Amino acid sequence: MVGAVLVVWYALPHGSLFLQSGDALLLLAGLSAAVGYAYGGYLARDIAGWQVICWALVVALPLTLPASLWLLPVDWTDIEGKYWLGLLYLALVSQLFGFFLWYRALAIGGITRISQLQLLQPFFTLLVASVWLGEAIEFETLGFATAVVVTVFVGKHYF
Repeated sequence: MVGAVLVVWYALPHGSLFLQSGDALLLLAGLSAAVGYAYGGYLARDIAGWQVICWALVVALPLTLPASLWLLPVDWTDIEGKYWLGLLYLALVSQLFGFFLWYRALAIGGITRISQLQLLQPFFTLLVASVWLGEAIEFETLGFATAVVVTVFVGKHYF
């Protein structure tokens, strides 16, 4: 809980302790993802992780298919091949195959212990952005990242 509070505190808009409408939607999406991770990890103990994510996709299809069709672009000719390749990579490698491994890890290491590692993701994303894109990492970011790493370490080794 401490690590999650630290990540949310870091993500709050500077100068405001109140969430904007987009922040609230993001929070709801995060809570939804947390429930999905927990149930997916639970299911991965009984069936293979790849089956868990594939069945999740089948169950979500009645919602995602109409939304995708509604958001289809009118003119496909403006979409360059590199964007289609990026979408394909995100869909297959980053998401689908990534979840194969993620649910396997949840099944082997335990949902609570492994899911704590997810708290480190925003900071690894910032690190990659710093290295690849030249983004500056502020002192505040380093402080929060260090605090989250400590909470994950303590949670994994003492609880």
